[in-house]
Amino acid sequence: MAASACTDILTLGTGKSSLPELVGVNGEAAAATIVRENPKVAVTVIVKEGMMVTMDFHSDRVRVWVDKNGTVEQTPQIG
Repeated sequence: MAASACTDILTLGTGKSSLPELVGVNGEAAAATIVRENPKVAVTVIVKEGMMVTMDFHSDRVRVWVDKNGTVEQTPQIG
């Protein structure tokens, strides 16, 4: 895979690999924003406190980590 294609996958074509501006936003709204702004995202997973997740990397997945109130508590990023 060419370097530019690799970079495009890791930044979802937006130039970003993480979305710190979504911290503090409602998790459902953040997930909708991610999907709307990044068409290469196939999976947006909302992860609630205490949930277990796999450690594998997927270039088309963004996990949205939320607190008990459903507010994004960590920067969503590709993986």
